[in-house]
Amino acid sequence: MSLELHDVPDLGAAPTTSEVILKHLRDAIVTGALAEGAPIRQDDVARLFNVSKIPVREALKRLEAEGFVTFHRNRGAVVASLSEPEIVQVFEVRAILESSAVRLAVPVMSQADFAQAEACCTAFAQEPDVSRWAALNWDFHSSLYAAANRPYLMRLIRNVNDRIERYLRVQLTVSGGHQTAVREHAGILAACRQRDAEGAARLVHDHVMGACRSLHKHLHRAKS
Repeated sequence: MSLELHDVPDLGAAPTTSEVILKHLRDAIVTGALAEGAPIRQDDVARLFNVSKIPVREALKRLEAEGFVTFHRNRGAVVASLSEPEIVQVFEVRAILESSAVRLAVPVMSQADFAQAEACCTAFAQEPDVSRWAALNWDFHSSLYAAANRPYLMRLIRNVNDRIERYLRVQLTVSGGHQTAVREHAGILAACRQRDAEGAARLVHDHVMGACRSLHKHLHRAKS
């Protein structure tokens, strides 16, 4: 007698324990729930997930490779921090990658792509909840690049955005950052609709670096 099973989950495709822990910790760092310099104690994480320290250690090592965690002698793992020059460099990389992505996407964007980007643009502009701005900002930007069909490039862009999301959250809430972003998003989308790939790329680059300058000024004021 043969055994026939239907709708059996692919356990090989299910995330491993270390991957679940990795996502939990990465999300906590990106959103600021775990602050810069905060210790991440392996015992506490293992207890939280009711697992041994082995998958926790694996997750932390991957986070170290991604730049989210630093290991210190006698302190263990702590949330990595970025200096102001490092923040600027990450924004520069973001500007280069995203301007390249939109340049590739504009010639092949469909009406459905424009409609999706418009919806994301509107959602960001009308959202009153400050805590949602960074996520909606990513939705808009990523909707512009999807048509390029460059999954590796998109993963790089996503990773770079994750590295600075906590800083972007600050930038959007100070010095009219949200209102400026709303206005600039509209300009970028208009250039895309006009099939002006170079113009859209230039506007994306200026938009990202403008946010960087705004954040840089805020950080300096906060120190004084």
